[in-house]
Amino acid sequence: MRNIILLIVSGMSLAVQGQVKTPRSSKMATVSEEVGITDVTISYSRPAVNGREGKIWGDLVPYGFVDYHYGTSKAAPWRAGANENTTIEFSTDVTVEGKPLAAGKYGFFIAMGPEKATLVFSKDNNAWGSFYYNAASDVLRVEVPVTKVTESVERLKYEFAAETDSSAVALLEWEKIKIPFTIAVDLKKTQVDAYRYAFNSGQFYEFWQNMQQAADFCLMNDVNLEEGLTWADRSINTYFGEANFRTLSTYAGLLEKAGRKHESDSVMKIAWPKGNTQDIYYYGYKLQRMKKYKEAFEAFKINYDKSPKDWLTNFGLAKGYAALGDKTAALKYADNSLQLVHDQGTAAFIGRLKQAITDGKDVSGFY
Repeated sequence: MRNIILLIVSGMSLAVQGQVKTPRSSKMATVSEEVGITDVTISYSRPAVNGREGKIWGDLVPYGFVDYHYGTSKAAPWRAGANENTTIEFSTDVTVEGKPLAAGKYGFFIAMGPEKATLVFSKDNNAWGSFYYNAASDVLRVEVPVTKVTESVERLKYEFAAETDSSAVALLEWEKIKIPFTIAVDLKKTQVDAYRYAFNSGQFYEFWQNMQQAADFCLMNDVNLEEGLTWADRSINTYFGEANFRTLSTYAGLLEKAGRKHESDSVMKIAWPKGNTQDIYYYGYKLQRMKKYKEAFEAFKINYDKSPKDWLTNFGLAKGYAALGDKTAALKYADNSLQLVHDQGTAAFIGRLKQAITDGKDVSGFY
Protein backbone atom coordinates (compact mmCIF):
# COMPACT_ATOMS: atom_id res chain seq x y z
CA MET A 1 0.00 0.00 0.00
CA ARG A 2 2.85 2.40 0.80
CA ASN A 3 4.26 1.92 -2.71
CA ILE A 4 0.86 2.65 -4.23
CA ILE A 5 0.49 5.84 -2.19
CA LEU A 6 3.93 6.98 -3.32
CA LEU A 7 2.92 6.43 -6.92
CA ILE A 8 -0.26 8.46 -6.45
CA VAL A 9 1.59 11.31 -4.69
CA SER A 10 4.12 11.33 -7.53
CA GLY A 11 1.28 11.82 -9.99
CA MET A 12 -0.15 14.68 -7.93
CA SER A 13 3.20 16.45 -7.77
CA LEU A 14 3.49 16.30 -11.52
CA ALA A 15 0.04 17.81 -11.88
CA VAL A 16 0.98 20.69 -9.55
CA GLN A 17 4.14 21.38 -11.54
CA GLY A 18 1.99 22.13 -14.58
CA GLN A 19 3.82 22.83 -17.80
CA VAL A 20 7.28 23.28 -16.27
CA LYS A 21 9.45 20.31 -17.09
CA THR A 22 11.37 18.93 -14.12
CA PRO A 23 13.41 15.75 -13.63
CA ARG A 24 11.49 12.55 -12.90
CA SER A 25 12.70 9.84 -10.60
CA SER A 26 11.52 7.35 -13.27
CA LYS A 27 12.99 8.63 -16.51
CA MET A 28 10.97 8.68 -19.69
CA ALA A 29 12.40 6.66 -22.58
CA THR A 30 11.55 5.52 -26.09
CA VAL A 31 13.08 2.64 -28.01
CA SER A 32 12.33 1.84 -31.65
CA GLU A 33 13.18 -0.94 -34.06
CA GLU A 34 12.40 -1.55 -37.70
CA VAL A 35 11.12 -5.10 -38.21
CA GLY A 36 11.05 -5.66 -41.95
CA ILE A 37 9.58 -2.30 -42.99
CA THR A 38 7.43 -2.06 -39.85
CA ASP A 39 8.25 0.54 -37.21
CA VAL A 40 7.90 -0.72 -33.64
CA THR A 41 8.09 1.91 -30.87
CA ILE A 42 7.93 1.36 -27.11
CA SER A 43 7.49 4.41 -24.85
CA TYR A 44 7.86 3.93 -21.11
CA SER A 45 9.21 5.23 -17.80
CA ARG A 46 12.28 3.68 -16.18
CA PRO A 47 11.96 3.02 -12.44
CA ALA A 48 15.15 2.17 -10.54
CA VAL A 49 15.78 -0.76 -8.23
CA ASN A 50 17.11 1.79 -5.75
CA GLY A 51 18.28 -0.72 -3.14
CA ARG A 52 15.17 -2.89 -3.38
CA GLU A 53 16.82 -5.89 -5.01
CA GLY A 54 14.91 -9.02 -4.08
CA LYS A 55 11.82 -6.96 -3.27
CA ILE A 56 10.68 -6.02 -6.78
CA TRP A 57 8.88 -9.10 -8.07
CA GLY A 58 5.86 -10.22 -6.10
CA ASP A 59 6.20 -7.18 -3.80
CA LEU A 60 6.66 -3.78 -5.47
CA VAL A 61 5.29 -5.41 -8.62
CA PRO A 62 2.52 -7.77 -7.44
CA TYR A 63 1.90 -11.05 -9.16
CA GLY A 64 -1.17 -11.46 -11.31
CA PHE A 65 -4.12 -9.06 -11.55
CA VAL A 66 -4.62 -7.18 -8.27
CA ASP A 67 -6.74 -4.51 -6.62
CA TYR A 68 -4.51 -1.47 -6.04
CA HIS A 69 -7.30 0.15 -3.98
CA TYR A 70 -7.16 3.20 -6.19
CA GLY A 71 -9.06 4.01 -9.37
CA THR A 72 -11.80 1.81 -10.75
CA SER A 73 -10.01 -1.45 -11.51
CA LYS A 74 -10.37 -4.32 -9.08
CA ALA A 75 -8.08 -6.64 -11.03
CA ALA A 76 -5.28 -4.65 -12.66
CA PRO A 77 -1.98 -5.82 -14.16
CA TRP A 78 1.34 -4.00 -13.74
CA ARG A 79 1.86 -0.99 -16.00
CA ALA A 80 5.11 -2.52 -17.35
CA GLY A 81 7.08 0.53 -16.29
CA ALA A 82 6.19 3.58 -14.20
CA ASN A 83 4.07 6.73 -14.41
CA GLU A 84 1.86 6.88 -17.57
CA ASN A 85 0.90 3.81 -19.56
CA THR A 86 3.74 2.03 -21.21
CA THR A 87 2.75 2.05 -24.89
CA ILE A 88 3.81 -0.01 -27.87
CA GLU A 89 3.05 1.10 -31.41
CA PHE A 90 3.18 -0.82 -34.71
CA SER A 91 3.06 0.90 -38.10
CA THR A 92 1.65 -2.23 -39.78
CA ASP A 93 -0.08 -5.43 -38.73
CA VAL A 94 2.19 -7.79 -36.78
CA THR A 95 2.10 -11.00 -34.78
CA VAL A 96 3.16 -11.19 -31.15
CA GLU A 97 4.19 -14.67 -30.09
CA GLY A 98 2.47 -15.92 -33.23
CA LYS A 99 -0.86 -14.19 -32.53
CA PRO A 100 -2.12 -11.42 -34.86
CA LEU A 101 -2.25 -7.80 -33.74
CA ALA A 102 -3.41 -4.97 -35.98
CA ALA A 103 -1.39 -1.82 -36.63
CA GLY A 104 -1.89 0.80 -33.94
CA LYS A 105 -0.82 2.14 -30.56
CA TYR A 106 -1.57 0.05 -27.50
CA GLY A 107 -1.34 0.36 -23.77
CA PHE A 108 1.06 -2.36 -22.66
CA PHE A 109 0.55 -4.14 -19.34
CA ILE A 110 2.00 -7.25 -17.73
CA ALA A 111 0.44 -9.62 -15.21
CA MET A 112 3.64 -10.93 -13.61
CA GLY A 113 4.23 -14.38 -12.22
CA PRO A 114 7.30 -16.09 -10.79
CA GLU A 115 7.75 -18.30 -13.89
CA LYS A 116 5.40 -16.87 -16.55
CA ALA A 117 3.95 -13.49 -17.40
CA THR A 118 0.79 -12.51 -19.27
CA LEU A 119 1.35 -9.64 -21.70
CA VAL A 120 -1.69 -7.44 -22.26
CA PHE A 121 -2.20 -5.15 -25.26
CA SER A 122 -5.04 -2.71 -24.63
CA LYS A 123 -6.90 -0.13 -26.70
CA ASP A 124 -6.50 2.21 -23.69
CA ASN A 125 -3.09 3.86 -24.13
CA ASN A 126 -3.30 7.25 -22.39
CA ALA A 127 -4.01 6.49 -18.72
CA TRP A 128 -1.88 6.97 -15.63
CA GLY A 129 -0.72 3.58 -14.46
CA SER A 130 -3.17 0.71 -14.56
CA PHE A 131 -5.54 2.00 -11.86
CA TYR A 132 -8.35 2.34 -14.40
CA TYR A 133 -7.52 -0.78 -16.36
CA ASN A 134 -10.54 -2.32 -18.08
CA ALA A 135 -10.22 -5.88 -19.40
CA ALA A 136 -12.94 -5.11 -21.95
CA SER A 137 -10.39 -2.94 -23.77
CA ASP A 138 -7.92 -5.80 -24.19
CA VAL A 139 -7.05 -6.56 -27.80
CA LEU A 140 -4.58 -9.36 -27.14
CA ARG A 141 -3.14 -11.40 -24.29
CA VAL A 142 -0.15 -13.72 -24.65
CA GLU A 143 1.74 -15.76 -22.08
CA VAL A 144 5.56 -15.78 -22.12
CA PRO A 145 8.27 -17.21 -19.86
CA VAL A 146 10.02 -15.12 -17.23
CA THR A 147 13.79 -15.49 -17.50
CA LYS A 148 15.98 -15.13 -14.41
CA VAL A 149 19.48 -13.69 -14.84
CA THR A 150 22.45 -13.21 -12.51
CA GLU A 151 23.40 -9.62 -13.35
CA SER A 152 21.05 -6.95 -12.05
CA VAL A 153 19.73 -4.12 -14.25
CA GLU A 154 19.30 -0.98 -12.13
CA ARG A 155 16.84 0.90 -14.32
CA LEU A 156 14.08 -0.86 -16.19
CA LYS A 157 14.72 -0.93 -19.91
CA TYR A 158 13.35 -2.31 -23.16
CA GLU A 159 15.55 -3.40 -26.03
CA PHE A 160 15.46 -5.56 -29.14
CA ALA A 161 17.49 -8.67 -29.92
CA ALA A 162 17.63 -11.68 -32.26
CA GLU A 163 16.68 -9.54 -35.24
CA THR A 164 15.91 -11.16 -38.60
CA ASP A 165 14.47 -9.71 -41.81
CA SER A 166 10.96 -10.25 -40.50
CA SER A 167 11.13 -10.58 -36.70
CA ALA A 168 12.75 -9.36 -33.50
CA VAL A 169 12.59 -10.26 -29.85
CA ALA A 170 11.57 -7.39 -27.57
CA LEU A 171 12.97 -7.64 -24.07
CA LEU A 172 11.90 -6.01 -20.82
CA GLU A 173 14.83 -6.10 -18.38
CA TRP A 174 14.77 -5.01 -14.75
CA GLU A 175 16.55 -6.18 -11.64
CA LYS A 176 17.35 -9.86 -12.30
CA ILE A 177 14.46 -10.59 -14.67
CA LYS A 178 14.04 -10.62 -18.46
CA ILE A 179 10.70 -10.90 -20.22
CA PRO A 180 11.10 -11.70 -23.94
CA PHE A 181 8.39 -11.60 -26.59
CA THR A 182 8.71 -12.12 -30.34
CA ILE A 183 7.30 -9.58 -32.79
CA ALA A 184 7.05 -10.76 -36.39
CA VAL A 185 5.70 -9.37 -39.65
CA ASP A 186 4.59 -10.79 -42.97
CA LEU A 187 7.30 -8.93 -44.85
CA LYS A 188 6.11 -9.94 -48.31
CA LYS A 189 2.58 -8.75 -47.63
CA THR A 190 3.59 -5.50 -45.94
CA GLN A 191 6.09 -4.66 -48.68
CA VAL A 192 3.63 -5.38 -51.49
CA ASP A 193 0.99 -3.31 -49.67
CA ALA A 194 3.49 -0.46 -49.39
CA TYR A 195 4.30 -0.61 -53.10
CA ARG A 196 0.62 -0.83 -54.00
CA TYR A 197 -0.07 2.26 -51.88
CA ALA A 198 2.87 4.08 -53.49
CA PHE A 199 1.51 3.36 -56.97
CA ASN A 200 -1.40 5.63 -56.06
CA SER A 201 1.10 8.46 -55.74
CA GLY A 202 1.83 10.44 -58.89
CA GLN A 203 5.36 11.12 -57.72
CA PHE A 204 6.14 7.39 -57.59
CA TYR A 205 5.71 7.20 -61.37
CA GLU A 206 8.29 9.91 -62.01
CA PHE A 207 11.13 7.41 -61.63
CA TRP A 208 11.43 4.15 -63.52
CA GLN A 209 13.60 2.92 -60.66
CA ASN A 210 10.61 2.92 -58.29
CA MET A 211 8.45 0.87 -60.62
CA GLN A 212 11.25 -1.55 -61.44
CA GLN A 213 12.08 -2.01 -57.75
CA ALA A 214 8.47 -2.88 -56.96
CA ALA A 215 8.30 -5.38 -59.83
CA ASP A 216 11.69 -6.81 -58.86
CA PHE A 217 10.50 -7.46 -55.30
CA CYS A 218 7.63 -9.53 -56.68
CA LEU A 219 10.02 -11.45 -58.93
CA MET A 220 12.61 -12.14 -56.23
CA ASN A 221 10.05 -13.18 -53.64
CA ASP A 222 7.69 -15.07 -55.97
CA VAL A 223 4.74 -13.01 -54.77
CA ASN A 224 2.03 -10.85 -56.38
CA LEU A 225 3.29 -11.93 -59.78
CA GLU A 226 0.37 -10.83 -61.93
CA GLU A 227 0.35 -7.29 -60.57
CA GLY A 228 4.15 -7.27 -60.53
CA LEU A 229 4.13 -7.94 -64.25
CA THR A 230 2.01 -4.83 -64.82
CA TRP A 231 4.43 -2.82 -62.69
CA ALA A 232 7.35 -4.11 -64.78
CA ASP A 233 5.52 -3.15 -67.96
CA ARG A 234 4.94 0.37 -66.60
CA SER A 235 8.64 0.72 -65.74
CA ILE A 236 9.36 0.35 -69.48
CA ASN A 237 6.38 1.68 -71.39
CA THR A 238 4.95 4.63 -69.46
CA TYR A 239 5.99 8.26 -69.93
CA PHE A 240 8.71 8.00 -67.25
CA GLY A 241 9.61 4.40 -68.14
CA GLU A 242 12.89 3.33 -69.67
CA ALA A 243 13.86 0.22 -71.62
CA ASN A 244 17.19 -0.55 -69.93
CA PHE A 245 18.80 -3.78 -68.76
CA ARG A 246 17.28 -3.68 -65.28
CA THR A 247 13.72 -2.96 -66.36
CA LEU A 248 13.85 -5.41 -69.27
CA SER A 249 15.45 -8.26 -67.29
CA THR A 250 12.89 -7.88 -64.49
CA TYR A 251 10.09 -7.88 -67.04
CA ALA A 252 11.59 -10.97 -68.69
CA GLY A 253 11.79 -12.77 -65.37
CA LEU A 254 8.14 -12.11 -64.61
CA LEU A 255 7.12 -13.17 -68.13
CA GLU A 256 8.91 -16.47 -67.55
CA LYS A 257 7.08 -16.99 -64.25
CA ALA A 258 3.82 -16.32 -66.08
CA GLY A 259 4.63 -19.19 -68.47
CA ARG A 260 5.52 -16.89 -71.34
CA LYS A 261 9.07 -18.19 -71.90
CA HIS A 262 9.25 -17.34 -75.60
CA GLU A 263 8.41 -13.68 -74.86
CA SER A 264 10.87 -13.69 -71.97
CA ASP A 265 13.70 -14.88 -74.20
CA SER A 266 12.88 -12.20 -76.77
CA VAL A 267 13.01 -9.46 -74.14
CA MET A 268 16.37 -10.72 -72.82
CA LYS A 269 17.85 -10.56 -76.34
CA ILE A 270 17.07 -6.86 -76.28
CA ALA A 271 18.32 -6.47 -72.72
CA TRP A 272 21.78 -8.06 -72.93
CA PRO A 273 23.49 -5.39 -75.08
CA LYS A 274 22.17 -2.69 -72.76
CA GLY A 275 23.74 -4.13 -69.59
CA ASN A 276 26.82 -2.65 -67.99
CA THR A 277 29.10 -4.53 -65.58
CA GLN A 278 27.09 -3.63 -62.48
CA ASP A 279 23.75 -4.41 -64.13
CA ILE A 280 24.77 -7.88 -65.25
CA TYR A 281 26.47 -8.67 -61.94
CA TYR A 282 23.29 -7.76 -60.08
CA TYR A 283 21.28 -9.89 -62.48
CA GLY A 284 23.50 -12.87 -61.68
CA TYR A 285 23.18 -12.13 -57.99
CA LYS A 286 19.37 -12.16 -58.30
CA LEU A 287 19.42 -15.47 -60.16
CA GLN A 288 21.53 -17.02 -57.41
CA ARG A 289 19.14 -15.72 -54.76
CA MET A 290 16.35 -17.45 -56.69
CA LYS A 291 18.48 -20.65 -56.73
CA LYS A 292 18.89 -20.54 -60.51
CA TYR A 293 22.57 -21.36 -60.24
CA LYS A 294 23.24 -22.44 -63.82
CA GLU A 295 21.61 -19.31 -65.25
CA ALA A 296 23.50 -17.17 -62.73
CA PHE A 297 26.81 -18.71 -63.80
CA GLU A 298 26.02 -17.94 -67.44
CA ALA A 299 25.33 -14.28 -66.55
CA PHE A 300 28.56 -14.02 -64.55
CA LYS A 301 30.48 -15.63 -67.44
CA ILE A 302 29.03 -13.18 -69.99
CA ASN A 303 30.05 -10.34 -67.68
CA TYR A 304 33.57 -11.72 -67.28
CA ASP A 305 34.03 -12.25 -71.01
CA LYS A 306 33.11 -8.59 -71.62
CA SER A 307 35.44 -7.22 -68.89
CA PRO A 308 37.98 -9.83 -67.70
CA LYS A 309 40.12 -7.23 -65.92
CA ASP A 310 37.33 -5.93 -63.71
CA TRP A 311 37.38 -7.05 -60.07
CA LEU A 312 33.58 -7.31 -60.00
CA THR A 313 33.33 -9.68 -62.97
CA ASN A 314 35.97 -11.94 -61.40
CA PHE A 315 34.14 -11.72 -58.10
CA GLY A 316 30.90 -12.75 -59.80
CA LEU A 317 32.54 -15.66 -61.57
CA ALA A 318 33.99 -16.83 -58.25
CA LYS A 319 30.46 -16.88 -56.85
CA GLY A 320 29.20 -18.66 -59.96
CA TYR A 321 31.76 -21.46 -59.71
CA ALA A 322 31.21 -21.79 -55.94
CA ALA A 323 27.47 -22.29 -56.44
CA LEU A 324 28.20 -25.06 -58.96
CA GLY A 325 30.54 -26.79 -56.50
CA ASP A 326 33.86 -26.01 -58.23
CA LYS A 327 35.84 -24.69 -55.27
CA THR A 328 39.19 -24.62 -57.10
CA ALA A 329 37.92 -22.39 -59.91
CA ALA A 330 35.96 -20.27 -57.42
CA LEU A 331 39.09 -19.55 -55.37
CA LYS A 332 41.09 -18.80 -58.55
CA TYR A 333 38.69 -16.05 -59.61
CA ALA A 334 38.38 -14.75 -56.07
CA ASP A 335 42.19 -14.35 -56.06
CA ASN A 336 42.01 -12.63 -59.45
CA SER A 337 39.42 -10.24 -58.05
CA LEU A 338 41.57 -9.52 -55.01
CA GLN A 339 44.55 -8.62 -57.19
CA LEU A 340 42.47 -6.06 -59.09
CA VAL A 341 41.38 -3.94 -56.11
CA HIS A 342 43.32 -1.23 -54.32
CA ASP A 343 41.16 -0.26 -51.34
CA GLN A 344 41.18 -2.17 -48.07
CA GLY A 345 37.41 -2.29 -47.65
CA THR A 346 36.79 -4.08 -50.94
CA ALA A 347 39.79 -6.34 -50.36
CA ALA A 348 38.41 -7.34 -46.97
CA PHE A 349 35.03 -8.08 -48.55
CA ILE A 350 36.63 -10.33 -51.16
CA GLY A 351 38.63 -11.98 -48.38
CA ARG A 352 35.38 -12.87 -46.62
CA LEU A 353 34.10 -14.41 -49.86
CA LYS A 354 37.28 -16.50 -50.16
CA GLN A 355 36.88 -17.74 -46.61
CA ALA A 356 33.24 -18.64 -47.21
CA ILE A 357 34.21 -20.57 -50.36
CA THR A 358 36.98 -22.36 -48.46
CA ASP A 359 34.50 -23.29 -45.72
CA GLY A 360 32.00 -24.58 -48.28
CA LYS A 361 29.33 -22.04 -47.30
CA ASP A 362 26.54 -20.66 -49.47
CA VAL A 363 27.88 -17.47 -51.05
CA SER A 364 24.75 -16.36 -52.88
CA GLY A 365 24.11 -13.69 -50.23
CA PHE A 366 27.36 -11.85 -50.97
CA TYR A 367 26.43 -8.67 -52.84
